[in-house]
Amino acid sequence: MMDFPLTLDVILRRAVATHGQREVVTKRDDGTWHRYTYADMERRARQLAVALQKLGIEPGDRVATICWNHYAHLEAYFAIPCSGAVLHTINPRLHEDDLVYVMNEAEDRIVIVDQTMYAVLEKVLDRVSLEHIIVFSAEGNVPEGTLDYDTLVEGTDAQDYEFPEMEERQAAAMCYTSGTTGRPKGVLYSHRSIVLHTFGSSLSSAMSVQESDSILPVVPMFHVNAWGLPYTCAMLGAKLVFPGRHLDSESLLDAFEREKVTVSAGVPTIWIPLLDKLNECPDQYDLSALHTLIVGGSAAPKRLMTELEDRHNIRLLHAWGMTETTPLGTVATLRPCHAKLSEDQQHAVRLRQGHAVPFVEIRARGDEGIVPWNGKTMGELEVRGPWIAGSYYKRPDAAEQFTDDGWFRTGDIVTIDASGSMKIEDRSKDLIKSGGEWISSIDLENTLMSHPAVAEAAVIAIPHVKWTERPLAVVVTREGNHVSEAELKEYLLPLVAKWWIPDAFEFVEAIPKTATGKFKKLALREQFAGKS
Repeated sequence: MMDFPLTLDVILRRAVATHGQREVVTKRDDGTWHRYTYADMERRARQLAVALQKLGIEPGDRVATICWNHYAHLEAYFAIPCSGAVLHTINPRLHEDDLVYVMNEAEDRIVIVDQTMYAVLEKVLDRVSLEHIIVFSAEGNVPEGTLDYDTLVEGTDAQDYEFPEMEERQAAAMCYTSGTTGRPKGVLYSHRSIVLHTFGSSLSSAMSVQESDSILPVVPMFHVNAWGLPYTCAMLGAKLVFPGRHLDSESLLDAFEREKVTVSAGVPTIWIPLLDKLNECPDQYDLSALHTLIVGGSAAPKRLMTELEDRHNIRLLHAWGMTETTPLGTVATLRPCHAKLSEDQQHAVRLRQGHAVPFVEIRARGDEGIVPWNGKTMGELEVRGPWIAGSYYKRPDAAEQFTDDGWFRTGDIVTIDASGSMKIEDRSKDLIKSGGEWISSIDLENTLMSHPAVAEAAVIAIPHVKWTERPLAVVVTREGNHVSEAELKEYLLPLVAKWWIPDAFEFVEAIPKTATGKFKKLALREQFAGKS
């Protein structure tokens, strides 16, 4: 067999040779649409690669991006790693101190930044060492001392440029965790790991991307490579639709209709208000092309799945992953063993995080060792596979997150049933232990969010003299709705164990969220530290 390298330039060559005329569409800041093809994208990616080399970038150097989802960011996704450098996608929602930390640890030499995000970068410029700043601007008016992205790219001759041969195990990209506990930790992805992840995510038992699809990734390109969808779409020839910075429900629904989107992907906090908008105006949008919304990042409430499917004929596909898993780890699809289950039972299966995709292996470890796959015994999820991190970048102090036999310890507390379907019961730090028994904050949250008056709910532990810990529910009601603590307790009574029902409820206007849309439970614990 040939020793054929698994590198991203192979995907790029295929994108041009096999489906070069397929569209890549972006909604600009001003609401107009930019259209071009994969062939156009490849040409500009080569031009960007040459431009970066002229600015001094060499193989192994880090080039950062602080950008929304758009065509220029896609060009960087290929130009930087295919030229031998390392793409460092930066989450602009990180705290300023964390932004400084990740840019300095990664030793970024150049940053490509959206003009609309330049203020984020400007606040930390005196604390980082950048050689050049390239600004992507729709108007072409960039801050003094910076380079205009389009002028740089279009002014570069790359007609005879060929991407260099690379080793598949060399670094291609890096992403940092959101830093919810301590400083963000860097994960360095190899060409090989991204290419294999691209294959794995495209399988019918995973995301099942097809060339005929029109895919809109809402999940940011600065977060775990937008779940790998830009690479998967380029490999298979699916049309890519980028929303830019327009992430409100109306803009997304308009894009779904306009571009005949078939598949989209995002966190529950994106889909819940979108569902509400659809329920308010069920006939306003023609979504006949849209068949699947992929949801990850946190568990989806049952209401989200059932109402999307029953009222709007849109399937919700539950998936799980992390920065450390590139990110796809498991997908909740029905298997032949589930065929005879009732509809409610099938919904319960699909609301789990699901079975491991091919080449990812899972197990759970409890106090007494590896737990049985009985759907009841809880343990910390451990995973391994060719696109799972084996260590953190420059962080030998975090070696305890990897077992002696080479598995990654996720920090998620799970159960695994006999069919291999995994369900996250909670994060290890978020489980509530009351009177020696575990309470799942995730299950409580999803049950509360099934109440018609509840928009969002987060559950945290508060100290208790007798029971050590008890649950406190932080609730946001839907606009125009009111519900009392007594009514919510009554609602929960037949749905969860009586001792799970929170002792206290706090009604707030908004729940703080992380940069990836998850509830900031650390902030909630600090806010309600005096409760008991």
